[in-house]
Amino acid sequence: MSTSATGKLSREEWRRQKDLDAARKAGTAPAEVDEEGRAINPHIPEYITKAPWYVDTGRASLNHQRKEGYLADKGVSINTWYDRGAKAGPAAKKYRKGACENCGALTHQKKDCLERPRKKGAKFTNKDIAADEVIQDIRGDYDAKRDRWNGYDPASHKKIVAEYEAMEEERKKIREEEVDKQTSTEALTAVAKKGKNKKAPDEIADDESFGGSSDEDEAEEKRYAEEADAVGQKLDTKTRITVRNLRIREDTAKYLMNLDEDSAYYDPKTRSMRDAPLKGVAPEDAKFAGDNFLRYSGDATNIQKLQLFAWQSAARGNDVHMNANPTQGELLHKEFLDKKEQLKDTNKVSILAKYGGEQHLEKVPKELLTGQTENYVEYSRTGAVVRGQERAIAKSKYDEDVMINNHTSVWGSWYNLSTGTWGFWCCHSTVKGSYCTGRAGIEANQESSASSLLAAAAAREQDRQERAQKSLAEQHLEKLAAGEKATGSSSSTPAFSKQRIGEQTDKVALDRNKVKAALEAERKRKALNEEDAWNGTKKSKTDVTEEEMEAYRLSKTESYDDPMANYKDEEL
Repeated sequence: MSTSATGKLSREEWRRQKDLDAARKAGTAPAEVDEEGRAINPHIPEYITKAPWYVDTGRASLNHQRKEGYLADKGVSINTWYDRGAKAGPAAKKYRKGACENCGALTHQKKDCLERPRKKGAKFTNKDIAADEVIQDIRGDYDAKRDRWNGYDPASHKKIVAEYEAMEEERKKIREEEVDKQTSTEALTAVAKKGKNKKAPDEIADDESFGGSSDEDEAEEKRYAEEADAVGQKLDTKTRITVRNLRIREDTAKYLMNLDEDSAYYDPKTRSMRDAPLKGVAPEDAKFAGDNFLRYSGDATNIQKLQLFAWQSAARGNDVHMNANPTQGELLHKEFLDKKEQLKDTNKVSILAKYGGEQHLEKVPKELLTGQTENYVEYSRTGAVVRGQERAIAKSKYDEDVMINNHTSVWGSWYNLSTGTWGFWCCHSTVKGSYCTGRAGIEANQESSASSLLAAAAAREQDRQERAQKSLAEQHLEKLAAGEKATGSSSSTPAFSKQRIGEQTDKVALDRNKVKAALEAERKRKALNEEDAWNGTKKSKTDVTEEEMEAYRLSKTESYDDPMANYKDEEL
């Protein structure tokens, strides 16, 4: 790309400049170099490479696009990196102000602490104060910031290489031993076969006439067996790569065994059906009982236990792997179970020797525990015993079904709703020590209950009629008297509280005769007009007695001023 020129270019110079730019873009001409000797990419547009007039130096350069001071401060090289895990001297003995409250280091705060949060921080305990970290200010250059292996220690790879080489050496030794064993067994087999093949000449001729020896037949069978494909998988004997097929194509797919939408769930992604598709069929008789049936049947649970033991042993630091050495894992698991049983028995014996109580651990024989006997009992379809003796029903220590006084039912078998009492169902008697009267007692109880109900209804009706004949004032006085008797008051006259009669603080005893006379006088006063009633009963407010106040209140409640009380419809 050409630089900005001070003057105007001629036609020939402009054409030569264009040809040079095209050659640089095509790669046939070398790229333009700036003042520091760095090549400038010819594909950068001109509006980027062309410097403004106020920073134009007259030479090709891209410094106007770079940050100021970039060339002076390039940053550290790619080989310089942080010193990981470096500590700035020994740890402090006492907590310092401004340090991390969790570990006690001055180089970070509690929210940035990488240690496990303590129950009580170093600020409060002054214990286990961590050393200060080395803080480095490394400003990497462009390549250092984008290098994914920056800070990697190549020496750590030596450990992986050494482990791999050790495994390879061990694998070679095992392979050599297998080869030695195989060659020795083949030699012994060949010697044995030579001894067996010492037949008569005519027998050897017969074998050859029927198509060769038996050794050749066995070799042919092995060769064809290797080349044959196993059921459910495709095996290439040359490359030893096994490709697992989903299922045998002659078998019915799992989701076609039961087309009901509410049947077992089929996962199309993993092609698994955990539950049985047919619920009414026993798992042993079903064509497919679900993946869980296979997972929890046979030796599957034992393999899971063995795998769990291998994982736990490996977590504790033991070299146990179920797939790498299954025999070792199974032997160690068996040894572990034996030791566990011995330890359990030892603990049991030591506890019994210390505390006693061995007699309580003696079990009842299994025949008595489950109730198994040799008694044969045969039942009919209705449940009756056809042959043998029926099993006795266990009873409690309390007397059951004991009938007294000729009763055919127990006490408490009947409840009388009207009276709320318990009795016998056979005679409806509510007396516990009574003699049973049978059906006659039930009828007598029904008649007595009916008569008592009628008498109660008649008494209620009579009481209602008597109340209707009495005035409201008399009924009120009777209610007050009844309430006083219920509360146990010794006075024969009703008492009224201060809420009813003025501002009297104590209970006031009223004379019943005076109250009746005051009621009569109040009725007469209401019969007169307002002016005559006021002139005839002209008294001061202090002369009004308590009986008159009670009579006035009763008369108010007896006949209140109802504007519609005397209304009559003329049209009716």
